[in-house]
Amino acid sequence: MNWEQLLSLRRQGDTGKRLRIEQDDTRLGFEVDYDRIIFSSAFRSLQDKTQVIPLSKTGFVHTRLTHSLEVSVVGRSLGRLVGKKIIEKHPHLAAVYGFQANDFGAIVAAASLAHDIGNPPFGHSGEKAIGEYFSIGKGQQYKEQLSAKEWQDLIDFEGNANGFSVLTASRTGVLGGNRLTYAVLGAFMKYPKESLPKKPTQNIADKKYGFFQSDKKFFEDVALELGMIPNKDGNNIGFERHPLAYLVEAADDICYTIIDFEDGINLGLVSEDFALEYLIKLVKDSIDTLKYNTLTTKEDRISYLRALAIGSLINDAVKVFVENEDAILQGRFPFSLTDKSKYKVQMDDIIKLSVKNIYQSREVIEKEIVGYQIIQTLLDKFITAFNNKFSGNASNYDKLLLKVLPEKFLEEKEGLYQRLLHICHYVSLLTDGNALELYETINGRKKN
Repeated sequence: MNWEQLLSLRRQGDTGKRLRIEQDDTRLGFEVDYDRIIFSSAFRSLQDKTQVIPLSKTGFVHTRLTHSLEVSVVGRSLGRLVGKKIIEKHPHLAAVYGFQANDFGAIVAAASLAHDIGNPPFGHSGEKAIGEYFSIGKGQQYKEQLSAKEWQDLIDFEGNANGFSVLTASRTGVLGGNRLTYAVLGAFMKYPKESLPKKPTQNIADKKYGFFQSDKKFFEDVALELGMIPNKDGNNIGFERHPLAYLVEAADDICYTIIDFEDGINLGLVSEDFALEYLIKLVKDSIDTLKYNTLTTKEDRISYLRALAIGSLINDAVKVFVENEDAILQGRFPFSLTDKSKYKVQMDDIIKLSVKNIYQSREVIEKEIVGYQIIQTLLDKFITAFNNKFSGNASNYDKLLLKVLPEKFLEEKEGLYQRLLHICHYVSLLTDGNALELYETINGRKKN
């Protein structure tokens, strides 16, 4: 892979090239992408999707929106620091093509901002609830009518693939969704493969999948335009990662490791003594002990350690990327950056404690149980109504239910796979609050 291709400013529908050297630096194409994402309704809905504790009303717990903004800030720093090193190593990128270090930051920031845009309500249990509706629930009835890959898309419903669809899917009068640059879409693709074969290798790029069968053609177009390296045989589609996808992943890893941990401390799920023991290992080279000792509240002490910890992890991720740039460009780096971090053991310790004390806390488990019931009920009601309408057998109840769908979801879908995915897409874009309200309405429990 080469950086000239990887930094493509092309957008879906373009007939000619967009050259960096001709860009207006006050309104750079990659920064336009950031703006388009932040003004989108799908991004705004993240304000009512919680990051750790579904439906929590605790003020300082992160939502998906605040998490995404923080990941974007970390991603921008990672991109700029890496971009500075790359421009120094490949000066022709600036001299001939006009690229700058901040371009890398802008690409990673935009992709990081969108990294959770396809996640369903109620956290990762939302993905599992959709998948299990088909694999062990009422949706099993559709299996024999779908191809193996279409079925796998549904039973392993994946927020990353859904996010790619949110950002790129065309509908009547709207070509290419948000029409983001191919460079940003490439950086967004953490898992540039289809749902089958499932985990064919230990390569980090094969861990999950990154596009639905409905988006296959455009996904391939983007990957080939960027010069990404194909790594699958026969009729299977998959590629080595866009190099900047490693930075998007690192930004997410850093934030959820440290900031979810901070949330757990502030909620009282993790003791401050544990926090000090775990965080101090990340900041021992940068902590100002005198300053730390002047901080009188737990919140201020943890906030200070969190900021230092994030700084340590950013600098380490940049070091790992730069040292392995050649291998990454050749598609020979099958790891995440944090896998090779000198702080990997410390990060693993924090995640292990977070899983035990936060992710598996009673509050989280109880809310996820509620989320399962809500999502599976909504899927069943709307899929039944949508299919009945298609076959001309819609009951009056089905017709009433479909009037609830937003206008853009009333579009007819010919194939069964398209109809099923269409309703999954609708449910996935609901906020926690919207989903709960709709569930209560359907069950006759909504209070006027």
